[in-house]
Amino acid sequence: MNKKIHEFSVVILEDESGGYIAVVPELPGCHTQGDSLDEVMRNVREAIELYLETLSEKEKKELLIHRIIGLQRVKAIA
Repeated sequence: MNKKIHEFSVVILEDESGGYIAVVPELPGCHTQGDSLDEVMRNVREAIELYLETLSEKEKKELLIHRIIGLQRVKAIA
């Protein structure tokens, strides 16, 4: 099997307990957490690899064509 390296966008959120949450928008449901930025980045790489292992080749092709092109902050009244 031919394996390729792919890049993914990762959104890092601060947890109320002081840790971090990492979300991968291109892979629905792919997220993890860690107590430090280093730990959350190691964990998210592992989460992405495990997520991709569960996909068929067709599913991978469909998901890997999507790319995040930007992240914007939007103000709203709550």
